[in-house]
Amino acid sequence: MDNQQNKKLSFFTIGLIFLMSGIEYAVILPTIWKYLQILDAPSYFLGLGLSAFSLSGLLTGPLFGHWSDRTHATKTIILLSNVFEIAGNFMYFIGYSKWLLLSSRLVAGIGAGAGSSIFGYLTRNTASEDRARVFAAIMACRQAGLLIGPAFNIFLRLCDFKIGPFVVNKYTSPGLFMCAMWLLLQLVVALLYWDLPPAESSELQTVVRQKQRDDEEEEEPLMGADELEDTYGAVIVDPQQLETQLSSERLSASPPPPASPPAEMLHPTPDPFEDFSAKKEFLREEVIVLLTAQFITLFNQTALETMVTPMTQRYFGFGELGNSVMYSLCGVEVILGFFFVRWLSRRVADRVVLAVGLVICAVACVWCLLFLAKPRGGYSVEMAEFTIGVFLQLLGLPFVAVSQVSLFSKVTAEKTQGFSQGVRRSIGGVATILGPLWAGGLTGNLYLMLGMMMALLLLILVMVVLSYERLVAPPVVQHASDSSESEG
Repeated sequence: MDNQQNKKLSFFTIGLIFLMSGIEYAVILPTIWKYLQILDAPSYFLGLGLSAFSLSGLLTGPLFGHWSDRTHATKTIILLSNVFEIAGNFMYFIGYSKWLLLSSRLVAGIGAGAGSSIFGYLTRNTASEDRARVFAAIMACRQAGLLIGPAFNIFLRLCDFKIGPFVVNKYTSPGLFMCAMWLLLQLVVALLYWDLPPAESSELQTVVRQKQRDDEEEEEPLMGADELEDTYGAVIVDPQQLETQLSSERLSASPPPPASPPAEMLHPTPDPFEDFSAKKEFLREEVIVLLTAQFITLFNQTALETMVTPMTQRYFGFGELGNSVMYSLCGVEVILGFFFVRWLSRRVADRVVLAVGLVICAVACVWCLLFLAKPRGGYSVEMAEFTIGVFLQLLGLPFVAVSQVSLFSKVTAEKTQGFSQGVRRSIGGVATILGPLWAGGLTGNLYLMLGMMMALLLLILVMVVLSYERLVAPPVVQHASDSSESEG
């Protein structure tokens, strides 16, 4: 029970971490554009500011993942990464210049690198068939943060006071608020998060071996009982002979002494990268397809997010309040989408969910090309076209996000999952860097911007169709084979 309680508390804490990351994004994104304008930053600084966060996560993700694979010290990694989040948000609060603002996002982004270690931890502590549901729930926590964040922003925009030499207003207050929130989260992680020992995480891997051992223990006493019954029917006269035979049969019928625990339980896991080959691990058809899907979907998503704020300001006159309400409504849709995918993952394969999500994203991109590249028809018509485009884009996001993460965890080795997830998140980091940079310079030429996004979606759709048969978990149960290898 203690281990199960620790596991539940740890998963709860992970949900809070993702919730906090969503809140941070939702609190800062609606105001950073105006914040940069006040600091006399050119327009391309919006793309730089959004990309800086991803750049740090791109570089630190594989490092944190490699660290967690070797030591399983995920708690230490989380506590360290939160320190960077605290420092980065405090720098954002100070915000004396555009360069300090840019540096603040770089520092805070280092904390995002712990996500690779967290996904590795989740992979080691969940069964393959439950993984998509767990990932969907964790990702829904981030979207819940995106939903809650704008509600905080409604109050933060009313701030207008000083703390010593620092000005607290609607632009600097998000940094101070998130600094305080990450400090509180540090306390939660210290008290409620547990690094489960290797025996706990390998329990699922040894279930087949344990079941066989239990069956053998149940069969042996029955065999002894049958032999005793036959002996009783023979009516042996010599009591000493009977006592000797009963004693020997009791010994044979008693369960065997407990086997010595595997070496990995007594000693730290040997180097998980001993037989690791990056070429064999990542240069495989199914892995390349999933990494490409990760890149393209995040590139398109961040490009559209970068485009949305200037577009709503230009065509609809949205300010901080309008953008906050819009992001709240978007958060509701995405959360519902993640819960739907969580339900759907029990009934259909991950690759089916991935294909459906990519088709929805393609339809959304076509809609944006037709109606948003050059809006026309008046305020109400343009608002309807914009709403439908955003709705379609967000509708496909949960399908693609959950399915590609779940599939990736199944087609890559579990013992180096932290590093592999770090590579996957780094690929996503490249996308979230290039997406805002691409969109930030093309807000006046949406046909070119959206045309590139459509071409990328067509590319991944073709790749998924051609590699559809390979987008499945390995047919051999990896947990059982791993157990037999450890015994040998």
